[in-house]
Amino acid sequence: MARFAGRVATGLREVSHDPAVLDGTGFWAVVADFEGRITCARFADVRAEESFPQTDPAGWLGPDRSAWSSSLDRDAYTAGVRRIREHIAAGEVYQANLCRVLHAPLPDPDRADVDALTSRLAHGNPAPYAGTVRLPDHGVEVATASPELFLRRDGEVVLSGPIKGTGRTEADLLEKDFAENVMIVDLVRNDLSRVCATGSVSVPDLCAVEKHPGLVHLVSTVRGELRAGAGWPELFDATFPPGSVTGAPKSSALRIIDALESVPRGPYCGAVGWVDADRGVGELAVGIRTFWVERDGAAATVRFGTGAGITWGSDPDREWDETELKASRLLAVASAQ
Repeated sequence: MARFAGRVATGLREVSHDPAVLDGTGFWAVVADFEGRITCARFADVRAEESFPQTDPAGWLGPDRSAWSSSLDRDAYTAGVRRIREHIAAGEVYQANLCRVLHAPLPDPDRADVDALTSRLAHGNPAPYAGTVRLPDHGVEVATASPELFLRRDGEVVLSGPIKGTGRTEADLLEKDFAENVMIVDLVRNDLSRVCATGSVSVPDLCAVEKHPGLVHLVSTVRGELRAGAGWPELFDATFPPGSVTGAPKSSALRIIDALESVPRGPYCGAVGWVDADRGVGELAVGIRTFWVERDGAAATVRFGTGAGITWGSDPDREWDETELKASRLLAVASAQ
């Protein structure tokens, strides 16, 4: 099943790893791993959420708050920040996103329903792009409370809403945050220009402040119109992985990320959302504030990623604190009460 944008999809018809199916027919849930593997699931029945029973939040029994481990500890993460600053000083990159993945064993895998976790997140950390994709037979169980738009498509019009700059309040935002946002907007403009008609890419909003539970973000909007013959495969080729969670230039940032991060990101920093191919519309969020479950026989592990954009102006300890800020509220919601 899948739950997005006030709709619940059930009755799985097919699963594909080819984004070309999104230009066909039907309602699809989409999960794209940061490493590039995409899963598209077409459903037979799509109903308004009010006509579909809410999943009982008790269907999720999270780990103890102390059970979470991180792929990078504080020392390794701050060392990574310093290494990225060395790459910046050498002129190899302007900004790179450094992430870590938290994981914990689930105490009762039979009470590990990610849709129940989505229900808990909706109460404890509401988000504009919240949703569920639950395909256990295909190894995809994702609950997201993402605040960030990766791609919204309505016919030939495409929007992206990169987030860069995070603080507890607007007063916490630094000059570095605004500069970082502008750099990523330029990257997203360039990405969309590869697949949009010449002259159609614009920036309707730059560095707007958005308030979310427990923190604020700087958010910009980039708009473009797809060139003739371009569809979802071309959009993914031009824009994935999202620029806000990679860096600029993207190719250099990806190389640095691969060297510094110790585990794959998976759905974290990828894309999660839906496409209604019959209507030619869709909405994919950047896979941040996102949990996913991995099962191994009778055992199950829940994972969650957090990270920060590193620039020359970054302070290693402050960047670590930003990853903690982004994670703390979500981990409290997902952990045992």
